Amino acid sequence: MPSVKNRVAVLHGVNFDVLERRDASIYGGISLSQLEAKISDWAHALGLEPIFFQTNAEGEFCEYLHRSVDLADSVIVNAGAWTHYSRAIADALELTRLPAVEVHLSDVEARDDWRRLSVFDGLVLDKVAGKGPEGYREALGLLARELGVG
Repeated sequence: MPSVKNRVAVLHGVNFDVLERRDASIYGGISLSQLEAKISDWAHALGLEPIFFQTNAEGEFCEYLHRSVDLADSVIVNAGAWTHYSRAIADALELTRLPAVEVHLSDVEARDDWRRLSVFDGLVLDKVAGKGPEGYREALGLLARELGVG
């Protein structure tokens, strides 16, 4: 166990592997690798070490959360559409007992009614939505403060 708790698992769910092909007016026209490069720069500036994971398989997402207890000290979760209905992912997140922040590139509150529900409510420190990639910078700041880093 490291003496400094500064590892952040950044988990991206379904359809993030083709992020650059999604509606640019909603998702920013950025690729996952470009997004991860930005997150990495922001994390390092705050003294955090990001660990990235993306999958289109719900079970793999749960399994990674199970392993994250040994890999990370905190979690940023953007599960995509799973945010709104996957109780399995919510249960796996709860099992980690790690400080977590939910992030959405788009303003989920201003979109379809079904997107307003988050199965992560009550399991995360905060939800950051509608700020595009900058939402990750905000989430990293929240986690750095929670972990006492910086």
